[in-house]
Amino acid sequence: MHRTLIRYGYVPFMLLGVNGAAIALAASGASKLWLVGLLPAAVGCSFLAERALPYESDWNTPAGDGTRDVAHAGVNELLLLVSVGVIPLLATTVTVADVWPHAWPFALQVLAAVVVADLGITLTHYASHKIGVLWRFHAVHHSIKRFYGFNGLMKHPLHQTLEMSAGVAPLILIGLPVDVAGALAIAVAVQLLLQHSNADYRVGVLKYVLALNEGHRFHHLKWAGVGDVNFGLFTLLWDHLLGTFSYDPARRFTSDQLGMAAKPDYPTAYLAQLAEPFRASGACHTDSPPPA
Repeated sequence: MHRTLIRYGYVPFMLLGVNGAAIALAASGASKLWLVGLLPAAVGCSFLAERALPYESDWNTPAGDGTRDVAHAGVNELLLLVSVGVIPLLATTVTVADVWPHAWPFALQVLAAVVVADLGITLTHYASHKIGVLWRFHAVHHSIKRFYGFNGLMKHPLHQTLEMSAGVAPLILIGLPVDVAGALAIAVAVQLLLQHSNADYRVGVLKYVLALNEGHRFHHLKWAGVGDVNFGLFTLLWDHLLGTFSYDPARRFTSDQLGMAAKPDYPTAYLAQLAEPFRASGACHTDSPPPA
């Protein structure tokens, strides 16, 4: 029974339950500490779901990467929260025109922010696979060999900052309220957990619209070109428009298919990963074709 509940109820619980709680707290003007408290709760739910209903059992076992992933998650979530804190300061200096729809219901304001941020983040993600200097920093994220929730938070902090700036900057220019930004920050964290989750959940036809784990695994295939698909963070709508959507229901993923074929020896330690983009060895070029 619990496996069925997780298979079909985990995603609605995270998307509607956790995000709904964040929206309610932000709308009520509650202390930001309550929003911060939702993050460990979301991470805990992610780990429980992955262990109760894993897609690949081996991916639940650390492979010398547990401490590193915690470091990445801690630093990047701190950056996310700090960015929310500085929005009032930014708003006084860079807002072009306050045309934000303040009269809309709060939940609808958050949804609008998600749609706009999704476009900016998706395009930056797409560019990071096409432009060498951006790929150097994004490659940290693609070095993973197991696919589980924390992977979504495993990013070089400079690339994390770039992606979030691309998503949030247009919103700040038109007067993004800090309470909406707080709810958006939680939505980003929840989405990253779901998108990289090892839980074997199902969302039916929504897998063609929402950027969740069934589609995002294709993005982490290790061969250059083959993994240049499904770039969206929240939705796959932009991928359909860009022609980068990919899905094959018969595909089964293992660790042998993840990582980077062009650089299988990518550094695994946290500080080494922070330094790698600045080294001459940081570039990754395709030197092995994908299997037939």
